[in-house]
Amino acid sequence: MQDRTLADALSRSLGALLRRVYARFTAEALSDDPRSSDFVVLDTLADQDADSQHELAERLGINRTIMVRLIDRLQQAGYVTRTRNPANRRSYVLSITEDGRKARDAMREAVAEQDARVTASLTEAERARLNELLSLLLPDPEPLPTTAYLVAQAHYRLRRMGDALLADSGLRTRHFGSLAALEALAPCAQQQLARRLHITEPAAAQIVDELVRLGLVTRGQDPDDRRRYALALTPLGRQRLATVRDAADRLQAEVLTLLGPEAEHELRTLLTRLLPDP
Repeated sequence: MQDRTLADALSRSLGALLRRVYARFTAEALSDDPRSSDFVVLDTLADQDADSQHELAERLGINRTIMVRLIDRLQQAGYVTRTRNPANRRSYVLSITEDGRKARDAMREAVAEQDARVTASLTEAERARLNELLSLLLPDPEPLPTTAYLVAQAHYRLRRMGDALLADSGLRTRHFGSLAALEALAPCAQQQLARRLHITEPAAAQIVDELVRLGLVTRGQDPDDRRRYALALTPLGRQRLATVRDAADRLQAEVLTLLGPEAEHELRTLLTRLLPDP
């Protein structure tokens, strides 16, 4: 497999498709009433602590100033805690409390209307089938879950599965696409990487920071514009492409074991219909 093919394959993976649908549900929730925003934040923290407010804001696509106010409110309500990040003393790890988990569960009915809006392109039977297929990816889905819940949990589970496959490398699933894209594009500007990955420039900057710390990416000066960085893979970064390729192949194999080829194709088809036309 060529590395450009790896980049293309990753962009077409079920994990990438789930991430895009998850982002659409999240955007819908954030444009709704405050309970929906609270639910999205609490549901995300229930899956995994956030390393910082900045990291959580970029993950959810929330303005950082709005995120500060949102976390302040949730902390005052006793739903979220801030603790000093041992890896970066200038930031705080965000965690959900037990009261926060109870509040999140109580908010589920409030977000049910979002399901109807985002899944309006599907018939009732197709929506039920989508939920059934998503449930196959989860060990213990809750009774009568919403589609938004199932999409989020499936997205989280595939991310955790990928992280487990990368446990000895220092990489995370979120690094898959960046390393493959840099192999195809480098040397390139950070803005170009963000466009390729369909993420914001601050989100791309955070991923690049992580890859630089791991010794996998360098920031040189762009010869065409001295005000910009030119990103490139280091020799170690190129070596790690083999690790990414192996983990991506193994993750796809695990997904096919859970679903089977026909159900995986059917799930892709239904998820794609939840996205706006390109």
